[in-house]
Amino acid sequence: MKIGVPKEIKNHEYRVGMTPAAVHELCEHGHSVYVQAGAGSAIGFSNEDYQKAGAEILEDGPAVFGAAEMIVKVKEPQATERALLTPGHTLFTYLHLAPDQAQTDDLVKSGATCIAYETVTDSHGRLPLLAPMSEVAGRMSIQAGAHCLEKSMGGRGVLLGGVPGVSPARVTVIGGGVVGQNAVAMAIGLGAHVTVLDRNMDVLRNLDHLYGNRISTLFSTAATLDEAVTESDLVIGGVLIPGASAPKLVSRDMVSRMPEGSVIVDVAIDQGGCTETSRPTTHDAPTYVVDGVVHYCVANMPGAVARTSTLALNNVTLPFIAALANKGPEQAIKDDHHLRNGLNVYQGRVTYREVAEATGYEFADPEALLGQ
Repeated sequence: MKIGVPKEIKNHEYRVGMTPAAVHELCEHGHSVYVQAGAGSAIGFSNEDYQKAGAEILEDGPAVFGAAEMIVKVKEPQATERALLTPGHTLFTYLHLAPDQAQTDDLVKSGATCIAYETVTDSHGRLPLLAPMSEVAGRMSIQAGAHCLEKSMGGRGVLLGGVPGVSPARVTVIGGGVVGQNAVAMAIGLGAHVTVLDRNMDVLRNLDHLYGNRISTLFSTAATLDEAVTESDLVIGGVLIPGASAPKLVSRDMVSRMPEGSVIVDVAIDQGGCTETSRPTTHDAPTYVVDGVVHYCVANMPGAVARTSTLALNNVTLPFIAALANKGPEQAIKDDHHLRNGLNVYQGRVTYREVAEATGYEFADPEALLGQ
């Protein structure tokens, strides 16, 4: 198979779809890999590194799309990239289609086979290709939040861990999944007073077992969420419904009653955000203020630590890339129902139910389309 790795063009996105080591694996299996010049240079992967691994370097994105049958990226394709997709392409990347009508429309029109990292599953019902970026984003959320609490950033001027004789910051983490678990670990490590809310008692029991009286765990109801959020210095939104738009759990009213200079880091912004006042931002302009509350809503947070993120992502995507290349996309999807769960758009049809519901398309059963 001919595999293309374009350079990411989203604002301050320095990750790359495949490392030289991953390219080497694919070339060893007899596949051809085309990498756009400079695709990995910002994180220490030079054109020469890719050439030594067996890749051919092409000058620009259109050349990569034109040469390749499968496109491996990190972030969702931007409008100029979507215009390059054809029915002969397989796209393997993060898509986050539910809150993105324009992207969904373009991918449907393209006729391409579009597989989303974030909805591929494993035998335990987890999301293995989303997990490493959720780990990164969860840890980063506390770093970003602590920075935004500084007075020069518009925050309250509160040190997350406090000092002897001064109380630490109050941190509320909404959701005890992968993002939440990593945010909790970082916040506790920095000495904050941490409260985590979830509706899964097993999740809360596990966190209580891990951290004991170092955290407070609350079953999430309208009342407990309201109380926790409005008394917080820092709120982390880590809610996820796979493939669907994030629920708006934090209302504008709650935000208006938070302390002046408090901070919201909405990690769920890729899926539309879990706060009514959230809107996507970039690394160029990561924050804005609503009702005196600083909002950090960068949609590609892990891009700020692009080398770590790329290596972590390739660890989990490589087996799926190899399967798609070795078997061909259609056969690989037929053979592996976990990979099939990643199929969001196929032959001009939306094949992931939550995306179809969010974007107004008729859901097409992927098994029926694949003739299973």
